[in-house]
Amino acid sequence: MTNRAIAELVAIVARLRSPVGGCAWDLAQTQESLIPYVIEEAYEVVDAIQTGNAQAICEELGDLLLQVVLQAQVASDRGDFDLEQVAAGISAKLIRRHPHVFGNLELTDPEQIAQNWQKIKAVERGEEGMPKLSKQLAKDLRSGPALATATKISIKAAAQGFEWQNLDQVWQKVIEELGELQQAIATESQARQESELGDLLFALIQIARWQGLDPARALYGTSQRFIQRLEKVEELGDRPLNTYTLSELEQLWQQAKQQLGE
Repeated sequence: MTNRAIAELVAIVARLRSPVGGCAWDLAQTQESLIPYVIEEAYEVVDAIQTGNAQAICEELGDLLLQVVLQAQVASDRGDFDLEQVAAGISAKLIRRHPHVFGNLELTDPEQIAQNWQKIKAVERGEEGMPKLSKQLAKDLRSGPALATATKISIKAAAQGFEWQNLDQVWQKVIEELGELQQAIATESQARQESELGDLLFALIQIARWQGLDPARALYGTSQRFIQRLEKVEELGDRPLNTYTLSELEQLWQQAKQQLGE
């Protein structure tokens, strides 16, 4: 059933990309033009998983799978590779990186397995032993959203000794970076302001790490609550929001929070 369904999806995408009778929009796409859709669908998968709705997860995974198949079809049209090569490549990689499953190596501890995975990746890249921390972090920087990436970099750096002795020292760093941002906004260029803002955000991520908090989830939750409150404000109001004064909007906002039980 799985092979038949995948084969049907591949055939549909190939038809959409066909110069004869295909879809003009699909034909116009390149690997670069499809990047926003890959990112968007990946985020929507995450959102569906967080809601716990199995039907939504299934649907969003299908949308993400479409992006994989479409990328492979575009590459195939250019003569670069096809979906079969993509699947074969990842299958070979999984077997190669799991010698404790497909070979004779005996590993049961998750941490040891993760370390061995990194060693195998280093060998694949022609490096000696474990890759340097800076190279690991540089790869992380290229592989995800800024907030999640910064969190991952912080965790890995701390594990190698780049760590404060106590939480008070982390708070001191936050206060220091806040002061530098305020100074930059008052007297320095926009580029410098942006740099100081990044430093402050990175310091706040250290607080989250020390407390075992997920900053990406925290920010998502705040955005979600903001939307819920805004929806309630719109329900309470009787005209367009931009016709209210700031004072009137604040009053509606507080009413919304009260009705939402916040």
